[in-house]
Amino acid sequence: MGSDSEKNKKDSKQTNHFDHFITLKGDKLMEGDREYRFMSFNIPDLHNKEDVMFFDQACPWRWSDEYEIADALESIRQFGGRMTRLYTLSVRRPGETHPVHVEGPGQFNEEGFRVIDKVLQIAEEKGIRIIFPFLDSTKWWGGVEDYAAFRGKESVEIRERPDSARSKFWTDPELIEDFKQTIIYTLNRTNVYTGQKYKDCKAILLWETGNELCCPPSWTHEIAETVKRHDRNHLLMDGYFTTKVRPESIEEPLIDVVTTHHYPSLNTDFIGDVRASWEMARGKKPYIVGEFGFETNAKTKEMLDYVIESGISGAMVWSLRSHKREGGFYWHSEPDSIGQFRSYHWPGFRSGDLYYETSLITLLRERAYAIQGLPEPPAEKPAPPTMLPVTDVSAIRWQGSAGAAGYDLERSESPNGPWEVVGRDLSDAEVEYGPLFNDTTVQIGRRYWYRIIAKNSAGCSAPSHAVESSEVSHLALVDELRDWSYVYSFSGPVDLESSEARRMKEDGSRVRGTVGCELLYRTDGPISHCVLETFFERKVVDFALFFSVDGTQFVKAKCRRTQYDAGDPVYGYFIPVQYEATHTLPGARWLRIVFREEAQIGRIRIYYGVE
Repeated sequence: MGSDSEKNKKDSKQTNHFDHFITLKGDKLMEGDREYRFMSFNIPDLHNKEDVMFFDQACPWRWSDEYEIADALESIRQFGGRMTRLYTLSVRRPGETHPVHVEGPGQFNEEGFRVIDKVLQIAEEKGIRIIFPFLDSTKWWGGVEDYAAFRGKESVEIRERPDSARSKFWTDPELIEDFKQTIIYTLNRTNVYTGQKYKDCKAILLWETGNELCCPPSWTHEIAETVKRHDRNHLLMDGYFTTKVRPESIEEPLIDVVTTHHYPSLNTDFIGDVRASWEMARGKKPYIVGEFGFETNAKTKEMLDYVIESGISGAMVWSLRSHKREGGFYWHSEPDSIGQFRSYHWPGFRSGDLYYETSLITLLRERAYAIQGLPEPPAEKPAPPTMLPVTDVSAIRWQGSAGAAGYDLERSESPNGPWEVVGRDLSDAEVEYGPLFNDTTVQIGRRYWYRIIAKNSAGCSAPSHAVESSEVSHLALVDELRDWSYVYSFSGPVDLESSEARRMKEDGSRVRGTVGCELLYRTDGPISHCVLETFFERKVVDFALFFSVDGTQFVKAKCRRTQYDAGDPVYGYFIPVQYEATHTLPGARWLRIVFREEAQIGRIRIYYGVE
């Protein structure tokens, strides 16, 4: 390895927070001679992003980068979670072209595993342990069915039937051997950043056979034998899908830890299921509430308090998402939550009020320290954020800082100031996949310098480095359709819409209309062009756009339509269609948008100059 790799190894050894592997003592997890308990979040996309939902991008997948991994794990560290659970190794599904971890039997993607290498390196540096499940039973990331597809064998996973008797994956010797190759490769992989094999990495809390598997006990035993034969350091958790621990998991000598998952769609009496599971495991094996969520904070508090009081090892809420490299956060709407719940963002924001985000995170942080027997510490001041290049003053972005509750954006006419606040108490959790700030107080033909300051209850960060903008060529009215504040008037049965955000590129604020509905906008200067981001469920019928100088007489504009691939079909995405009118009526300051079919609009950008 080159000098950079050697330096990475040296730095990692200097910052390794772990002296011990996690071990067993009866029904307790142990870290050395102390019991190890936790409350935290699942971070399913820690190593592989499934929510790259930019309007013009069809593929929602890409590998996590170092900034995103560090941001996610720093969030866990700041609220005292101690650990997190990622999702499984992604597997090639038929017809897919995006990168996955498992390309075929014994074929593994080096770039994808290097991302996991980076996860483990940063986890060691920050003192965060990782639960690592191997296999998914569902269609989301590829798994059981796709190992079978590699060999041309049908293997239908049936979530409603715990025995899953029709699935060949659990009994076919060739398919089992293929999966064992994945396990053996993973356990024996050498991390390129630390020089450690995964099986020697103390940042891994434990392995999990998989996520929500409907497997027979015989399969679990055979896979557990493989794990234990190649790794004598780590514990193994049974990833069987259940709301109550199955007796065979308790009785299996090669399984160290048991787990259950809980959502209202499975059983509304999740506390009863957890009590029953703990009664089965108590005195025999540690028990972890591996996933739960989509509940009121009162029920969540009841669950967390029971976990603490009963002696259960830990519990993890579903789920947290990090900042993204282009600015703002990743978003993920949960199909099983009737459209109400979305991914949580640390430290909690107004945009998550519908699903009690801030109060849930406040509760979880307090209980995360309480389960360790520690008082809750005060918040830490955020680190400086990173200002991203400013090529358009109506589309300003920055990389957020973990723990920042808000930001102040400053502007100057020189790199050394003086600085003027042009955006105060800004949130980077308001806009899902677009720019974070539109500066409408600039002068056309000039250049400016921008810097950003993060803040929370503990104080303010140092300013970011300053970035010079491109020369200002226009101003813009940017409407994210959160309310009617930018609309001059509207007619017809138009409504603000927030449900089913997943099907519309995670856009959580839209306007929905039908044939004949209209929106009217007025700008402070002559319009040069405008762009609409719209969604159709099935049939695309173009919007009609009209411009006017006086708001009375309107001229129809010629529009360029760009229809994008709806993307991965498993969520039933709407069709994204962009409309751009670039040749407008000279001196026009009015824009009228007419619906000619039922559709939704997610973002409107109207660019204008000065008279």
